[in-house]
Amino acid sequence: MKALLLLVAGIGGLLEAVAPRRAVAVWTRACYRNAGEAKPREWVYAAAKAEGALVAAGALVGLFKLATADEEEPAAEAEEESDAEQTR
Repeated sequence: MKALLLLVAGIGGLLEAVAPRRAVAVWTRACYRNAGEAKPREWVYAAAKAEGALVAAGALVGLFKLATADEEEPAAEAEEESDAEQTR
């Protein structure tokens, strides 16, 4: 489930980084009643592009950590089980 959430966040961030004007238009329509009258300033698009890049990078790092943690997890579980057996 966590991997799916990171994947969706990464795709959303990538789309926002690639097409910031479209992303700002979508969010403006979703958040404001009279979105046709809203005129975002030019820096909003640069900020949206930077935000999308950061979200995509964060999702990639999270997915990488999740993938590498899965390989190490069975060893940690085996150690916990052996510790539990020793205390019995």
